[in-house]
Amino acid sequence: MKKEEVPQDKSFFREEHGKELCYAVDDKGNYTTALSSGWEAKTIALDNALKAIEERIADAKKRVLENKTSPIEYYMEVCKMEPAILASYVGMWQWRVKRHFKPSVFKRLSQKTLRKYAEVFDISVERLKNIESTDI
Repeated sequence: MKKEEVPQDKSFFREEHGKELCYAVDDKGNYTTALSSGWEAKTIALDNALKAIEERIADAKKRVLENKTSPIEYYMEVCKMEPAILASYVGMWQWRVKRHFKPSVFKRLSQKTLRKYAEVFDISVERLKNIESTDI
């Protein structure tokens, strides 16, 4: 697309993060960079992705409050991670991380293991262990 045709629609980038760098063709036919505040199709896709993430976080919150999962799963969702990524950050096998989602297993985790999770989530062990409905 030509540099003067780079979309400048209202979008996620304008509201939250400034502008996005794109490539365009200048008057001489050379590739150059241009700033875009976004375009409708991209805005719709990003909005849908963010809504899906918010739904996953809300579902995890509900499951923690119902004692169906541990706070580890909730914080994993808040940090936009998946079990494989979380497992790599805490240095454990993925099956162990998934096992720690069980409230009965979570209650028996060592301080060392809880510290690993808390460090990855950038919270205190106390907050990880004593999650309140107002915290989430």
